[in-house]
Amino acid sequence: MGDASAKDKFDIIRENLAEVLNPEIIEKILDEGRHPKIYWGTATTGRPHCGYFVPAIKIAQFLAAGCDVTILLADIHGFLDNLKAPIELVEQRVHFYRYVITAMLEAVGVSTEKLRFVQGSSYQKSPEYIMDIYKLSSLISEHDAKRAGAEVVKQTANAPMSGLLYPVLQVLDEQYLDVDAQFGGLDQRKLFTAAKEWLPKIGYKQRAHLLNPMVPGLQGGKMSSSDQDSKIDLLDAPEVVSKKIKKAVAAPQVVEENGVLAFVEFVLLPASGLKNGKRSFTVDRERDGLEPLVYDNIAQMQEDYKNDVLNPQLLKPAVAKALNELLAPMQAAYQASKDWQEVALKAYPPPPKKEKKVKNKGTRHPGHVVEVDGVAEKVKELNV
Repeated sequence: MGDASAKDKFDIIRENLAEVLNPEIIEKILDEGRHPKIYWGTATTGRPHCGYFVPAIKIAQFLAAGCDVTILLADIHGFLDNLKAPIELVEQRVHFYRYVITAMLEAVGVSTEKLRFVQGSSYQKSPEYIMDIYKLSSLISEHDAKRAGAEVVKQTANAPMSGLLYPVLQVLDEQYLDVDAQFGGLDQRKLFTAAKEWLPKIGYKQRAHLLNPMVPGLQGGKMSSSDQDSKIDLLDAPEVVSKKIKKAVAAPQVVEENGVLAFVEFVLLPASGLKNGKRSFTVDRERDGLEPLVYDNIAQMQEDYKNDVLNPQLLKPAVAKALNELLAPMQAAYQASKDWQEVALKAYPPPPKKEKKVKNKGTRHPGHVVEVDGVAEKVKELNV
């Protein structure tokens, strides 16, 4: 995209976003022929799932538009937020996230040479940074810190103080990572507006903020790591992916809160554009003896869905097929990397197997032992 105009680049940066705060900061940089520096932070806690494709595709678009992108692997944030991850596992998870995010971007054919990974603890323990935390903490009320983290930090009745520090750190990261803009979800809006207000208090400049909409997960609602069915792991086998998508919530003719259609809009269509230079999503109708439906935009797809030209029975297998194609190069990279496999085991160790005591109940309970084995079998399957 070297020869694209500033306007073209800004259109790519802004595409599919819910909102851009202070867009003029980015426009000015593009007009001057420079590369905007953008960062996205992710706390290295739960195992990344297919929901991560939503920010990853935007990051791929930023890279395609010539931006310098920093990914903050926020290890310290990981345990500040209500101890979501024990500190000894966080280190391994940092490595796991680095592998996963790189593979996701490479899966859509984007060069990762303008991408840098920074581990939060590499600078968040420096004397300058700590001093700035103290400075900001003296200038911000408890109420404002709580409000800034309201939708990001887990809220509990007797919350640890670390939850108030979380937004302070995230705001300072903009300065210490030396960026022009921060990218995140719409749930970070309060935090982003706090950043605009707080940084000038200690003599630092305001940044732009790029906000992704909250995309419904496959069960409607947000895609969550704790819900096994709504979560498609990036290393799930093709048949598992198909099975999970088959179970996904997609009411006929309803496009609102439809996670399957949203996945096409925010992941599969833009991914095909990045990969092939031209967007296209194909829905096979061979079973009905009809020509396939080929879409290059979501509006037409939503229209067809509302009118029942496109229904869940046609949409779901098409989404599963496109997603499996996206996952294939990532899974091949995982299979080829001994190191990544070892890191995966250390970062997300399988839960210890419970020893099952089989009581000898005599012949009145035939098949009792087999049943126990059956359960053990099932447990094994879930850990894959």
